Amino acid sequence: MSPFAPRKDVPFAERKATLEILAGTRVIEERRMTPRPPLSIEWIGDVNGFIRILDQTRLPAELVYLDCHDAETVWEAIRSLRVRGAPAIGIAGAMGLVVGVRTHRDASASAFRERLAEVGEYLVHSRPTAVNLAWAIKRMIGIIDASQSPQSNAQSLWREALAIREEDAAMCRAMGRVGAELIDSGDGILTHCNTGGLATAEFGTALAVLFTAARQGKDIHVFADETRPLLQGARLTMWELQQHGVLATLICDAMAGLVMKEGRIQKVFVGADRIAANGDTANKIGTYSVAVLARYHKIPFYVVAPSSTFDLTLETGASIPIEERDPREITHGFGKLIAPEGTKVYNPAFDVTPAELITGIVTESGIIAPSSDRKLSRRGSAVV
Repeated sequence: MSPFAPRKDVPFAERKATLEILAGTRVIEERRMTPRPPLSIEWIGDVNGFIRILDQTRLPAELVYLDCHDAETVWEAIRSLRVRGAPAIGIAGAMGLVVGVRTHRDASASAFRERLAEVGEYLVHSRPTAVNLAWAIKRMIGIIDASQSPQSNAQSLWREALAIREEDAAMCRAMGRVGAELIDSGDGILTHCNTGGLATAEFGTALAVLFTAARQGKDIHVFADETRPLLQGARLTMWELQQHGVLATLICDAMAGLVMKEGRIQKVFVGADRIAANGDTANKIGTYSVAVLARYHKIPFYVVAPSSTFDLTLETGASIPIEERDPREITHGFGKLIAPEGTKVYNPAFDVTPAELITGIVTESGIIAPSSDRKLSRRGSAVV
C-alpha cells in the first residue's frame, strides 16, 4: 500500500515517518520539537535599542539575524523579504518609525513631526499590498501628542510599537484556537505560502490553526505548496512545521489539484495580506488558483487573518493594489539563470480570491462567512 494513499486508507502511525519521491518532489516527513521557535522580529533593549529581524532569505540553510538601527535598513529588509508576512511587516514598520525618528528627538516639535511623517511615508511604500503596514504606521502617527516634547513622544512611539507586537502575538494564539475547531482528527490540510510565526509576531495565522490542532492531539497531515517563485512554502513553511513537529508533505504548486482529486485534502487554510469590505482577499500569488480548485472539488477553503488585515475603505478586491516584483525572481531563480536572456516576465506578488470562493474567514474574534452583498466590520463580523 502506498504511504501516500488517502487519509482513510492509511493509519496515521504508518504515514508518520516516510521518505520517498512523490511525482518528482522529495518528501521528508518527520517530527521534531523545539522549546520555542525563533522569533521573526523583536525589539532589543530600551527606547535606545534596535530591531532584530530573522533574515528569512537565508532559511532554511542558515539562521541569520539582521540588526536594524535606522529606517533605511528596515525598508530594505521589508522590500527584500528578509521580513515578510503582513502582520510581521506591520510590526517592522511600527518599530522602523521608532529608529527612524531618533535623530530628531532633540529637534523642535514641528521638525520631529515632519520627520515622523517623512519616515512613515517612506516605509509604507516599501511594499504596497499588505495593509498591516499602512495600518501600523497610521496607528503610530496617531498617538503623537502635540503638547508633549519630542523625547516624550519618542517614548510613546516605542511603547506603541511594542504593544502592536504583543497584540499581534495574542491575536495569533486566538486565531489558532478559533480555527482549530474546524479541524477533525485525520484531516489532510493544504496550505499555501508561509503563514506561521515567521510571518507574524509569533505562532502565525493559518499555521497557528494547524499548530493548535496538533497540540490538541488531532492527527493531521499538512500538504504545503512550495509557492513559486520564491518558495516560501518549501523554505519556510516546511521548516516551521518541522520545528513544531507537525506531519507535513511538500508538493509543487501544480500538484494541488491532483492531491485534492486523490482525496488527500479535506480542508484548505491560507493567510491574507489585505481583505476588502466584501471579503475579497489578496494573498500570495497562486492562492486564487487553489481556491478555484477547492471549489471544484467541494473542499472548504478558509482564510485566517487578524482584524488589522481588513481594509474596510475598499469596497471590493478590485481596488487592492497588487505589487509587481523584479522579473529576475523568475528568470534568475535564486541567482541562477533559468530562462533565456530577454524573456518578458509578468510577476505579480499577489492575487485576489473573490469572497464567493471563501468558506469562512477566521479572525481572533470568530469565524465569518464573506458574502458579496455584505460588508465586514473591523472586529471580524458581517454587517448588512
